[in-house]
Amino acid sequence: MIELKTPSEIEAMRPAGAFVADVLTALAEKAAVGVNLLELDALAHEMIRERGAESCYIDYAPSFGRGPFGKVLCTSVNDAVLHGLPHDYTLADGDLLSVDFAVSVDGWVADAAVTVIVGRPDPADERLVRSTREALAAGIAASVPGNRIGDVSAAIGAVAAAYGYPVNHEFGGHGVGRTMHGDLFICNDGRAGRGPRIRPGMVFALEPWWAGTTARIRMDADGWTVRSADGSRAAHTEHTLAVTEDGPLVLTA
Repeated sequence: MIELKTPSEIEAMRPAGAFVADVLTALAEKAAVGVNLLELDALAHEMIRERGAESCYIDYAPSFGRGPFGKVLCTSVNDAVLHGLPHDYTLADGDLLSVDFAVSVDGWVADAAVTVIVGRPDPADERLVRSTREALAAGIAASVPGNRIGDVSAAIGAVAAAYGYPVNHEFGGHGVGRTMHGDLFICNDGRAGRGPRIRPGMVFALEPWWAGTTARIRMDADGWTVRSADGSRAAHTEHTLAVTEDGPLVLTA
């Protein structure tokens, strides 16, 4: 069942969204040549401790993973597209790093992701990252009362198509509330006019992600890290938003 939040509940979700944004900003600033992925996880862990927040990842054990996850961040590098398990890896010049982060603050969850280029950027990577950011903006713009979830999916998918990137349909956006993954699933491509009607009070995460030349994926031996099947590099951008009478409110901006 898709839950609808009251205006006061949406207001109560703002601190979680602001904290997620602060952590991702700090991580993006720290991500540099010579920094280890475990250092990024330790920074996020310390920020969670200081804030009195609760990680949504560390004990996460869904059916598709080999849980519990055990870390507080997803760090996906280069051809890793999602759910990258932080490990002893030192970032190198030109690495493409996606960081996904979700926490609960005062019982409310927020979830967001950002992709950064470490060191000297490759124009192809810049284009890839830009496409996910534009797709996220298009999806947010379509998240208005009266539209349908298919309109959001179609808006995201249209940006991917315009850039020439294939879209995987297995993982996408989702409902957010007291837990990280609510009942609502939002594919990164779809047909306009289909799916549930968007109503004020809906809160969900949109997360355009794709690899450069394939929609097929494979799983690492760690049971978590998902990679593009052909080794092409990937980008991932995500925000949590609330639908209000006046339109979408991005909680993790």
